[in-house]
Amino acid sequence: MGHHHHDHEHGHGKGRAPLTRRRFLMRSSELTLAAAITVTAGGALLNAPEAWAMDVKALKPETMKTLIQLARDIYPHDKIADRFYAIAVKGHDDKAAADGAHKELIEKGIADLDAAAGQGGYLGLGWEAERVKLLRGIEETPFFQAVRGDLVVSLYNQQEVWPIFGYEGESYSKGGYIERGFDDIDWL
Repeated sequence: MGHHHHDHEHGHGKGRAPLTRRRFLMRSSELTLAAAITVTAGGALLNAPEAWAMDVKALKPETMKTLIQLARDIYPHDKIADRFYAIAVKGHDDKAAADGAHKELIEKGIADLDAAAGQGGYLGLGWEAERVKLLRGIEETPFFQAVRGDLVVSLYNQQEVWPIFGYEGESYSKGGYIERGFDDIDWL
């Protein structure tokens, strides 16, 4: 996939202090995750560009779609396809099916996030910087902690993503993620 540079680039250090140490994603698809994933009549998520679909059992499909974007915003990696983020958050749907309290936590957390984002909801915010600003406001909530805490394991333990980071095998025994290039992610 080529990197299409859009005109409205995020400001590149022209005297503006960055929001955090994170490097904002420079990929055309940053603007199109919401468009790339559609909800089918049967309530499944369909990602046409990547050619995958995912059934959603307990959560609302829109909630699941927003969770995928949320996951990408918490741990942004240009080279990781949406499907890995989808797989990483699918556990919340499984857990919601078995546990009403968890379902409530996730649905309410996403609803609150959408409300805070205003018209168009969280997915309607076109810029990562705007979404991250909202996330900073909910960092201490049980909802955010649950999503982030699970994500550390569910995203980075997928063996197919390891080559993308250039390492093989789980890394806890090798000093943990912090020592292995993840120290630029300041959520950890």
